[in-house]
Amino acid sequence: MAVNAQSVSRFGARHPTLRFSLIFAALVLSAGTALAHAVTPGDAGYIQEIWGVHIIPFMYLGAKHMVTGYDHILFLLGVVFFLYRMNDVAIYVSLFAVGHSITMLAGVWFGWGVNAYIIDAIIGLSVVYKALDNLGAYQRWFGFQPNTKAATFIFGLFHGTGLATKILDYQISEDGLLPNLLAFNVGVEIGQILALAVILIVMSYWRKTVGFFRHAYTANVVMMSLGFMLMGYQITGYFVAA
Repeated sequence: MAVNAQSVSRFGARHPTLRFSLIFAALVLSAGTALAHAVTPGDAGYIQEIWGVHIIPFMYLGAKHMVTGYDHILFLLGVVFFLYRMNDVAIYVSLFAVGHSITMLAGVWFGWGVNAYIIDAIIGLSVVYKALDNLGAYQRWFGFQPNTKAATFIFGLFHGTGLATKILDYQISEDGLLPNLLAFNVGVEIGQILALAVILIVMSYWRKTVGFFRHAYTANVVMMSLGFMLMGYQITGYFVAA
């Protein structure tokens, strides 16, 4: 059967969740690894060429990293997907932020070096894990529900380690290192709040639709698939680079 733009458009109109997911997947694939727990080449050059304390620029870089880091966004989307109360959202996002901050700051300060492909593959796994959690897979497969708060904190540690690994690659100057890192981390949290605000606004409208729970299943399956794709991309890169 021939497939034309009109039929695709009608299909997308009948399946808004799938259409959104395909668009998001296309953006992820087109972005490649350029923005995953990294900064753009221009920003990386800026980091390597300056020294001394630069609070505002590093806050900007931190916020930019968060709002453009699709792996962060995917994981955050998974975390808040079925959270309806703001208290729960605040608790889970804070756990992720604390974990991310600990390893990002400590990793750069103490020079922890981790293979970027391996840590980014683990970050892809975090997306898969959360999507499966949202699908109730662990209860069906193993008969128990893992501690979701502990998992959010632990994966926050891995996400922070991933960013620390990339920052170390840029050989950031030790002159003004601590204030710049703290400013970067504050920027990350600001970016996280901005990204989360957009996610929650979209989710609040989506949840009011009749087909939310049916679309939610599809969205989490797509999210899981994207996590596997991120893992496969990084694992392939690891063996190619070896």
